[in-house]
Amino acid sequence: MRTRHHPSKVTPAAEATNSATPALWSTTTSSFPAAPTPKPVAAVEAKARQVLAVRAEFPTESLATLYDPLTMPPALVKAHQELDRAVDLCYRSAAFPTELSRLEFLFEQYRQLAAPLLPPPPVPKGRRKAAPAAE
Repeated sequence: MRTRHHPSKVTPAAEATNSATPALWSTTTSSFPAAPTPKPVAAVEAKARQVLAVRAEFPTESLATLYDPLTMPPALVKAHQELDRAVDLCYRSAAFPTELSRLEFLFEQYRQLAAPLLPPPPVPKGRRKAAPAAE
C-alpha cells in the first residue's frame, strides 16, 4: 500500500511500515510531505492511538464539542501536543518553537514535493517599451 506521496518519495522502510499498519498509517500520514523513517513513524502511530484512546473516554461527546477550544478536555490537549511533537521529530531533532514555524516548514516541504507535478507558473508579460519619440 502506498501513501499519497509522489511514488519516488516512498522509501522501502516506509513501504514496509505501511503494510504493517495500513489503516492507521493512512490516517496519520496522509498530510506528511515526505515519508519518515520507521522509528519516528512508530512514535507517531503510538501517539495517534493515544489521541484516539483519549477521545474514546468521551463517548457521548461530539467531535465539535471535544475540539472546541473553550471546552477541549486537558487530556486531549496533552495527547495532541504529544502527537505534534512526534510529528516534529520526523523532520528534525527538536520540536518546532511555534505552530507557525511548523506550518511554514511543512508547507515548504509540500511545495518542494509538489513542484515536479505542477506546471511551471506563467511568466508575467512585461510592458512594452514605448518607441522612441521622433524628434
